[in-house]
Amino acid sequence: MHSIEVDLAHLYNGRSYVAFGSLFGVRDTTSFRPLADHRGLPPDVSRESLADFESWGSAVSGASWITWAELAAADWDEVANQVDDCVHEYRRSPDGTWELHGRNSSLVRFAELSGLTDAHALHRAGTTYPEGTEWPDGDRLFRIGPLRRKHAVPDSDWGAVWSVMRTLANLHGDYGVRLVVWFDG
Repeated sequence: MHSIEVDLAHLYNGRSYVAFGSLFGVRDTTSFRPLADHRGLPPDVSRESLADFESWGSAVSGASWITWAELAAADWDEVANQVDDCVHEYRRSPDGTWELHGRNSSLVRFAELSGLTDAHALHRAGTTYPEGTEWPDGDRLFRIGPLRRKHAVPDSDWGAVWSVMRTLANLHGDYGVRLVVWFDG
């Protein structure tokens, strides 16, 4: 079998610890059961990936990999094991339901509504207020609660990576496409 390697680093430039934890068990290790926890590099990793990995030296940690089949089968509506530290901002959708807009977004407005003035407490409102606490604000709502996996790994951050993997899986099969990752220490 011939393998093709595609560098997707340019498609994701984020640093979401809750996403890294949800997918690979790195950094945020309590919110979700990781989908591909610390698997290391695959035994048949390409020479190019191995050379790139080794160039990181002792700064590298948390290597893992996941197939498109595993990502496609994941329960993206799974609820986190704990309440998120961040406050969630919801916006009213055209059909009237609340849709997650962001985590710790619009913190100036949230501070006005909640009365929090300490920056540390403001960024960790989920540890200050009980689950289910809400602050309505017109067509938006701030709420304390757990994330769903799809919100921990949002398409706004990962959609381009998923799109390439999905396209390749249509050509090579769901088990014929995998994402190989590693993280700096």
